[in-house]
Amino acid sequence: MRKLIILALVGFAAQLIDGSLGMGYGVTSSSLLILAGLTPAAASASVHFSELGTNIASGVAHWKLKNVDWRVVARVAGPGAIGAFLGATVLSNLSTEAAAPVMAAILALLGSYVLARFVIGFVPPKLKKQLSLKFLAPLGLFAGFVDATGGGGWGPVATPALLADGRLEPRKVIGSVDTSEFAVSAAASLGFLFGLGAAGINWGFALALLAGGLVAAPLAAVLVRYAPTHLLGVAVGGLILLTNSRTLLKSFEVPVDVRWWVYGAILIVTLAGLYVAAARAKRLAAAAAAEGAEVPASVAS
Repeated sequence: MRKLIILALVGFAAQLIDGSLGMGYGVTSSSLLILAGLTPAAASASVHFSELGTNIASGVAHWKLKNVDWRVVARVAGPGAIGAFLGATVLSNLSTEAAAPVMAAILALLGSYVLARFVIGFVPPKLKKQLSLKFLAPLGLFAGFVDATGGGGWGPVATPALLADGRLEPRKVIGSVDTSEFAVSAAASLGFLFGLGAAGINWGFALALLAGGLVAAPLAAVLVRYAPTHLLGVAVGGLILLTNSRTLLKSFEVPVDVRWWVYGAILIVTLAGLYVAAARAKRLAAAAAAEGAEVPASVAS
């Protein structure tokens, strides 16, 4: 019972992170389940079954708060589901650990770009341009495959790619990614059922994670609706960079004391970025008010 309560708390924290930043549920939950003794495939399967419920709750909350662009959801969910089903069937029989450093390097670069963009503001958002199927379909296919094989990855792949693209507000990126994730989780769960069978899934762990996630989902949607977009962008970039630098440093067997220096440096850069972004937004808002102009959406929200 104690373990299930702890897992429920982990589910709550993981969904709060995922729902407010567009990533983190699968990575956090899968890591704990593997530490508890589950195989990577069983851990990923349990997490994806729990996500069926949290994705619905999160999607409904984001929809009510107008954080969802349904055109993006329609174009990315189908390819994501295909990728997730393929990834689940592959993971049931094959390890993908060799690809972890390459994947972490790509995501770390994306995280660095997103962090820099929202700190410096050197890429103006092009919010009126519509995201095309040509861009979203390959992204969904790739992100879905990574999500199923890694026990999490839909958010860490899809969120930074859409943020870096710049055509969608951060809150709508997060809401759309979270909402479309239901199709990914459903397809991955189906793939694991084919590959592992029902006996290969720890249903108690999945339900405990689900219970905690259901409580956190509406709270996270409110947070992302009202949190300033420039600060969300910096936080997302810092989280991506920190998460994937850990994978890279472990892959190259960097000494533990050096790793902590790197983590500390990333944290300091992220905190400094939050301060700089907030100060710049305040200056822009003051200048716009003085001129009687409309405050930019990225500053006002």
